[in-house]
Amino acid sequence: MIAGFGDNASMFDGLGETALAAEFDLFPFDMPGFGGPPLVGGTTIDALAQAVAQEARRTGAQIILAHSVASIIASVANANPSPFEMILSVEGNITADDAYFSGTAANYYDPAEFRAAFLERLALKAQTSAIFARYHDNVAKADPRALWQLGRDARRFSDTQHPGEVLVAAGKVSYLYDVPNCPESTLEWLHAHAVDMRRLTGASHWPSVDAPHLLAAACLAAIHDLT
Repeated sequence: MIAGFGDNASMFDGLGETALAAEFDLFPFDMPGFGGPPLVGGTTIDALAQAVAQEARRTGAQIILAHSVASIIASVANANPSPFEMILSVEGNITADDAYFSGTAANYYDPAEFRAAFLERLALKAQTSAIFARYHDNVAKADPRALWQLGRDARRFSDTQHPGEVLVAAGKVSYLYDVPNCPESTLEWLHAHAVDMRRLTGASHWPSVDAPHLLAAACLAAIHDLT
């Protein structure tokens, strides 16, 4: 299980008490710079994908649950040789419109400046949302340089490749989402390409936090239907 932009594996804590944990071993992974020690080199999608693939081989994980921009990382990690049999993408990046958080890093030339601006943006939302308050606090723990570098690379990836095409090319995929949380362009692409989809009605962009049992049930249904 790998977290989205700026977050860490604590976002999956709620899944530990669900039917998913009763049937499968769960391996939350703090990626470098986001709960884990930052990389010495650049924090790019490719570099994080290598770290994820290495961890999958160490644990023997066969399925990856990837949130938001981590869906791109999972897709790239599942290149040659493929460590995963299936990707469960939780509102993962499908079109460039999905990089509404990470992509803003491309507008800044300094990691500290981006971090401050991003946290300020999240703090405003946190005033009326416990979900955003949790996310703000975890982003504040992320390595500023890693946050900035990943954000810029996510924008580059979305501008030069199609995240949805890379995801479906990675093998068996199920997309877990709720309609209000997704850009129209993403929903149109998903329906046009007949991707396996599981709707999480009423959940936020962080269903493992506010709707863990709903997410667990959707994950189990996808796994059983696709295997």
